Amino acid sequence: MAKAIRVHRTGGPEVMELVDVDVGAPGPGEALVRHAAIGVNFIDCYFRSGLYPQPLPGALGMEGAGVVEAVGAGVTHVKAGDRVAYAGRPNGAYAEARVMPADILLKLPDSMSFETGAAMMLQGLTVQYLFRRTAQLKRGDTILFHAAAGGVGLIACQWAKALGVNMIGTVGSEEKAELARAHGCTHVINYNTDNFVERVRDITDGKMVSVVYDSIGKDTFTGSLDCLQPLGLMVSFGNASGPVPDFSLGELSARGSLFITRPTLFAYAAKRADLEAMAADLFEVVSSGAVKIEVHQRYPLADVARAHADLEARRTTGSSVLLP
Repeated sequence: MAKAIRVHRTGGPEVMELVDVDVGAPGPGEALVRHAAIGVNFIDCYFRSGLYPQPLPGALGMEGAGVVEAVGAGVTHVKAGDRVAYAGRPNGAYAEARVMPADILLKLPDSMSFETGAAMMLQGLTVQYLFRRTAQLKRGDTILFHAAAGGVGLIACQWAKALGVNMIGTVGSEEKAELARAHGCTHVINYNTDNFVERVRDITDGKMVSVVYDSIGKDTFTGSLDCLQPLGLMVSFGNASGPVPDFSLGELSARGSLFITRPTLFAYAAKRADLEAMAADLFEVVSSGAVKIEVHQRYPLADVARAHADLEARRTTGSSVLLP
């Protein structure tokens, strides 16, 4: 038996329950992983609230790190005793141990802690595909990145600096602004005191930016479009403030033939070869010290409701992990 979080109805943080589950043995293509640390991400809140539907009762959590205890038939890329980390579906990382598909497991370098592994996979692989594949950023590019002091944002600040990209980041407080600057963000805008569209116009001398990365959704979507230069790319990859409202495609032509995409990590990493290449890029930039993974919040697994409440209230910075 193992402790795990389950939800029997959608709603606020209070719907999450700590229960005993029978873990069982791994079947073909599966592995039994005992977690040492578990990542907490906004997508977990989306499943818990019902914004992203799943069958109920359901599990939560898409990211973790730990040790393989057993593997099923056909699994050869990991074995019992391996240190591993992962990000991907199905949900179920909020647990002391779980049987899961082995094809998303990656060996964690010995130089990296379990907390680093749990905190970096979903967020780090997200930045990897956003910067290296969704838009192939190059030195001298100027971009706008919302929520620059969050877990994804702080990785993005550092990775942008390493690439020579000018990153304009938005944050919700002066404390978060200082944090983003300290991690390499070129310009920081406090959206609670400044109009971010006007500030982007001032910073760029009216040229605006080539790419906007928006994980906020409803509250920032239209303003994000207004920050793009003609032929610019809008990357909407989250809904922290709620789903993006319906809009006419004519809005894109009116602003200068804009492009828009709604990417997901799981589409970019669907093929094992792509996942391995993305992870190798992430491990290299972290191992080099160019990107440091910072865990600023740690919660016992039993205190997961507080972790979600803090995340949704935007009281967190950097990454958050649950400790079984």
